[in-house]
Amino acid sequence: MEPSTKDQITGKLHEMKGRVKLKAGQVTNDPTLAAEGQDEKLAGKIQKKVGQIERVFEK
Repeated sequence: MEPSTKDQITGKLHEMKGRVKLKAGQVTNDPTLAAEGQDEKLAGKIQKKVGQIERVFEK
């Protein structure tokens, strides 16, 4: 598997985990967990975008 594909998959997983943490933090009224989820979601989006950019430059 190419590194760009791995980055996209890993980014998507982090994004989904972040969404779950964000919702769990909102439901349990835990601002720390919600902030952690928001951070992980953002990191996942960035990693996914890096994978997309790598794929463009591979061609």
